[in-house]
Amino acid sequence: MAVIGITQCRKLEDYRQSVLHVGGTPTILDPSMTTEQALSGVDGLLLTGGDDVSPSRYGEAAHTATVEAEQGRDEFEIALILTARARQLPILAICRGIQVLNVACGGTLVQDIPSQIAGALAHSLPVPPNQPFSLAHEVWLERDSLLSRLMRERLADADTCEVNSRHHQAVKVVAEGFTVSATAPDGVIEAIEDPGMRFCLGVQWHPENFFRTGEFRPLFEGFHDAASR
Repeated sequence: MAVIGITQCRKLEDYRQSVLHVGGTPTILDPSMTTEQALSGVDGLLLTGGDDVSPSRYGEAAHTATVEAEQGRDEFEIALILTARARQLPILAICRGIQVLNVACGGTLVQDIPSQIAGALAHSLPVPPNQPFSLAHEVWLERDSLLSRLMRERLADADTCEVNSRHHQAVKVVAEGFTVSATAPDGVIEAIEDPGMRFCLGVQWHPENFFRTGEFRPLFEGFHDAASR
């Protein structure tokens, strides 16, 4: 049973339940901790959703639509990422998580999809609390990627899957060493991974919302299996 460190956010319960449902032990990583305290005894790092990474982190001025995260969150999470990668700890990064993962490793972000990508799909679709599993659009999976291999357990055709969507930013320049493993039909990057790591996967949608019905359980199972090793 692996101990999974989950970064603090405003909506933690679905992340906790997703870890519990695959046999993991969740522990919450608070920004008041030092990096060493946070990662002590942790077998895998789960990066959660939230507000935007500061554009200063990737050398840009802020777009008018950018809403920066809680003070200190960027610094804390970037330090966690760099240390976890140095230790070869498995990483699963969700929504803001994929964005801060990409920035921490040298990549950049699209700051506002609606105003910066012509013809983009609607990527920010608020879902009522009583309808947490509504799907927004499909994503195209790269063959032979970690993401595709994991999702093959659930899908007869592992080339596409339907996802939910609650984001207005996305990966722009992919960090060195990472590959794109899923895109939306409008070209927006929906997943990246580092094939040089035991497990390092970021997805732009919210698979944690599906812990009851299991559509994305293979992502958490694969993450937990890697952390258990």
